[in-house]
Amino acid sequence: MLFGFSLATVYLTILIVIGLATILYLFFADVADGLAEGIPFFDPAVMLAFITITAAGGYLCEKFTSLSHLFVLLLALFISLISTALLYYFFLVPLRSAETSLSYTDESLAGQTGRVITPIPVDGFGEIVITTVSGVINKRAASYNHEEIPYDQEVLVIEVVDGTVYVQAYENVFPKI
Repeated sequence: MLFGFSLATVYLTILIVIGLATILYLFFADVADGLAEGIPFFDPAVMLAFITITAAGGYLCEKFTSLSHLFVLLLALFISLISTALLYYFFLVPLRSAETSLSYTDESLAGQTGRVITPIPVDGFGEIVITTVSGVINKRAASYNHEEIPYDQEVLVIEVVDGTVYVQAYENVFPKI
């Protein structure tokens, strides 16, 4: 008995409360991660998982075994520690390192190659298409060296100013494999 309740009831109450906290965490993860950013070794997702697994293991052991209460707590903590470590190293770390964005910035376009789809006059604008891993990007283009660039010419993006890419003709010395 703890606080006048059986330990199975205490574990179940903790499990329900932490389950609700986990649902809230799903909606407010960015805020929670931002608040916990300055605290080393504190990851809300891992802490919630650890407490949830401990409470679930404790509840199941209290309900279905006749082991001593201290042994049940130690067993639940051990199972939770192993499970949470596996969850962290084999699921959360790879998931966070694989986090990529499909968006791009104008600065990230410098150095990319593209193809002219609307010819670029000497002192005017044309259009190019740049193929990236996140898709195809169409951009207004002007010649960097003030020279005419014909249709279907491969170009190199030199800089981006106010949404306009400044390009020059590009000759790839390495053939595509």
